[in-house]
Amino acid sequence: MNSTIYTMGIDVGGSYIKGVILEYDHAGQQHRIIDKKTEKIRKRNPADVATELCDDLLQKNDLDYDDIAYLASTGEGEMVQRKRGHFYSMTTHAKGGKFFCPPAKTVMDMGALYTRAIKVNDQGRVMDYKMTGQCASGSGQFIENISRYLGLAIEEVGDISLQADDPETPSGICAVLAETDVINMVSKGLSTPNIVKGIHLSIVNRMIKLLGSLKAESPVMLVGGMGMNKGIVQAVKELAAESKYDFEIVTHPDAIYSGAVGAALWGGYRHYKLQEKENSNLVLSKP
Repeated sequence: MNSTIYTMGIDVGGSYIKGVILEYDHAGQQHRIIDKKTEKIRKRNPADVATELCDDLLQKNDLDYDDIAYLASTGEGEMVQRKRGHFYSMTTHAKGGKFFCPPAKTVMDMGALYTRAIKVNDQGRVMDYKMTGQCASGSGQFIENISRYLGLAIEEVGDISLQADDPETPSGICAVLAETDVINMVSKGLSTPNIVKGIHLSIVNRMIKLLGSLKAESPVMLVGGMGMNKGIVQAVKELAAESKYDFEIVTHPDAIYSGAVGAALWGGYRHYKLQEKENSNLVLSKP
């Protein structure tokens, strides 16, 4: 008898939709990612993009919706059709971060709208957290806005940041004031790498303060879209080493999928719990 099951997690974010399919063996004790996909929303209907992403992942792996034991959403979950359940994004990023780095004690979710520092236990459950406000100039959306102003693709900013030799950080504490600072930097003739690195340092400074406020423990796993940004990762490592906390910083090439992975994992957990309940009811109902 084939004990393999599949779960799918779909994370609908502010700019991107991410999806993964997990494969489970041996009653859920072993699992792995068999496929993943990211799609930029642009100006399209997010619900349509989510549906297309799901369909593409299933077709690519010769699967149907009926083959998925549990389809779970996170983020803007109302956009995902045919889902069986929805999980709060903090819980999914925590679980996904622990999946990518099992020793992690803290998960730093660096998303498009805000940043969250999350303490996790050995099972990847949220124990405590601290987060920035949406108005702060400390988010992925802010980086995307500035890169557009500087004429850069968002995929370029990480490598360009690493070329800086004398970065200048914006003084504005909100996105509007910080963007004004960047405009002034350009008019003064500052190089693009130094501007970008300064922006990264400004954002990361808020992250380090969050970790300190949370009394975070190492290792700290970086997840979310900004976890793919080499410049951000380098800035986190630099400022963490300079801080009195000196956190061990860990990242992963698939950091952007943390929410989707977490949703698929929690979906698998719920599937097996429901299965246990059904089996228990069957035993009790026998004469």
